[in-house]
Amino acid sequence: MSDIAQMAGVSLSSVSRALAGSSLVPEPQRQRILDLAEAHGYTVNQAARNLRLRTTQTVGLVLPMGHETGQKVTDPFLLELIGNLSEEVFHRGYDLLISKNPAPQPGWLKSLVQSHRFDAMLVLGQSDQHDNINALAATYAPMVVWGERLLQQAYCSVGVDNVLGGRMATEHLLSRGRRQILFLGPAPVPEVASRLRGYVDALTEVGLPPKPNQIVDAHFTYESAYETVCDLMANRRKFDAIFAASDVIAVAAITALTKAGRTVPDDVAVCGFDDVAMARTMAPSLTTIRQDLRMGAQLMVDLLFRRMNGEKTTSAVIPASLIERAST
Repeated sequence: MSDIAQMAGVSLSSVSRALAGSSLVPEPQRQRILDLAEAHGYTVNQAARNLRLRTTQTVGLVLPMGHETGQKVTDPFLLELIGNLSEEVFHRGYDLLISKNPAPQPGWLKSLVQSHRFDAMLVLGQSDQHDNINALAATYAPMVVWGERLLQQAYCSVGVDNVLGGRMATEHLLSRGRRQILFLGPAPVPEVASRLRGYVDALTEVGLPPKPNQIVDAHFTYESAYETVCDLMANRRKFDAIFAASDVIAVAAITALTKAGRTVPDDVAVCGFDDVAMARTMAPSLTTIRQDLRMGAQLMVDLLFRRMNGEKTTSAVIPASLIERAST
């Protein structure tokens, strides 16, 4: 930088301002400095600049996968949410650093923060890490979590009304004359537990409280969910509807049912949860509970940057809506 300043006949601070696009440097002088910098191959060392300014201009995007080690970033729901979050973060002039932890160890979140690789953190899903996230929130403010709003929660979260979504899906299946409705999903995950609660409430209110064998543990991965539904049919389980805790589980269920000679929705109606892109394009198209992921991403990033500026923010819950399609 000092070489460029000497060639341009200006101060070091003028070169710094010109390269940063400051309006304090007259345009002709700024252009001359930029031309000299380009001609001599000068580029700003962004890492050194960030170190001096004590910033990384980066947001960390953390995926705790304690509940689901096989779930990939290419999962349609994760991919769609990450895409929306990326656009919101990039729009604010920040980069995104993705960190996936399939087997979180004690203290892993604190270690991530202490690595100083980002200025703030977005967490996608509580998984089985609610206690760790809660503990970190006591000393680390610039963090927003996608997930369920829980009792005694110390951190800021954004998520859909999962109880209402579970109730809407179940009531819709009941309105189609279905009475033997299975729930498929990983119940220990906080968001899924709330969807299950809505399912149980809706069935109980019409005098059909679910039996334990109607609640079937199923993973978010397509292959695992497919095998689960195949096993249900092999064991001659009777059911006329499935409420799946995610669209991926629902798609796997429809594939397994179809291959076994059962028609959807005539023999078995299927409702998913998320409304990812493939729900609209598959055959039959999938009835599902929609999470507005664009709205969710906008809220998460807005809350995050407000917290980076020292503001205390409350959690936000976005509405769930039923999207009726051919699978029911």
